[in-house]
Amino acid sequence: MKNDFSRLKRKIFLQVLLIGGISLTIGFIIQFVLIDGILEEPFAYGFIRFCQRTFGLDYQGAWNIYFILFRSQKDFIMSAGLIILMMFIFYKALSRFTKYFNEVSVGMDKLVEETENDIKLSPEMNFMTDKINRIKDILGKRAKEAQDAEQRKNDLVVYLAHDIKTPLTSIIGYLNLLDEAPDMPMEQKAKYTKITLEKAYRLEHLINEFFEITRFNLQTIVLNKEEINLGYMLIQMADEFYPILSSQNKEVEVNIEEGFTIFGDADKLARVFNNILKNAIAYSYKNSTISISSKSDGDKNIVKFTNKGKPIPPQKLNTIFEKFYRLDSSRATKTGGTGLGLAIAKEIINVHEGSISVESNIDKTTFTVILPTHR
Repeated sequence: MKNDFSRLKRKIFLQVLLIGGISLTIGFIIQFVLIDGILEEPFAYGFIRFCQRTFGLDYQGAWNIYFILFRSQKDFIMSAGLIILMMFIFYKALSRFTKYFNEVSVGMDKLVEETENDIKLSPEMNFMTDKINRIKDILGKRAKEAQDAEQRKNDLVVYLAHDIKTPLTSIIGYLNLLDEAPDMPMEQKAKYTKITLEKAYRLEHLINEFFEITRFNLQTIVLNKEEINLGYMLIQMADEFYPILSSQNKEVEVNIEEGFTIFGDADKLARVFNNILKNAIAYSYKNSTISISSKSDGDKNIVKFTNKGKPIPPQKLNTIFEKFYRLDSSRATKTGGTGLGLAIAKEIINVHEGSISVESNIDKTTFTVILPTHR
């Protein structure tokens, strides 16, 4: 919205005119009513008598001094007096102007105080009132978002600390059993060893999530761009998820033209695609297929990840890219994460001057990554 100073300028202009009019009126009264009228003869007579008594001058000599000092310099004296008068009145009137600055200053103080009430200024400052209140609303929303993110992070740390204790207790328990019963049957020993290993992997995963939180808050994303064979990267990535996919009878289809390349930081983009694919695997139906495709469209490359699963509610589509946001509140141990994966993906894509978005309906959920083709 463009600043509208017109109302304020009109009021200040009228006030300046009023000050000038008052000064001229007072000056006119002083000159023509008092000096040239009522006070002229008493002042002249008093000045002449003063010169006669003080300097011993005769009447004519005293009159000549009066004429030289006052009568011949009358215009100059009146002009100087009028200027001084106007400056005095203008100085007194400055308080009417400075009140606007005081109002803005008070409004800024209220911004710092984070008051819930709207900030109000003089009617002629409506444009500034609207701007300050908009800033107040934006700061309030950002403070609330930061508070919510901090609360989610704190809750997540508490959850992770609790979850770490669970596998650690199991690991210690099974290791004690193995240590106390060296003659345990091999079949039972293998079973306990497998359980212990699974719990250790789970513990490693949770510890990595703690590091993920720290890295996300502290790192600065620096890109090392190069040409990337997208198909090769995604096929290799799908192979890495094979154990998880096979256990749930899921598949990943990479429908990307051979030799299709993108330009960017290979490690960072691998992290993006890894987080999206991991999310698609976690929230897709069993016995389903996850499809990855790509195409070029002018000055941009488009990569899509599509899976069949429970649709994302419309009101949550814009929040899943927020820090520490979890789509599921159950914190299921197999699918639960820090809620950082998609937030990190968005940060990396933004640094690449691209975009990431999601669409979801009852049939499918599609994550779309758009990257510029320029180097």
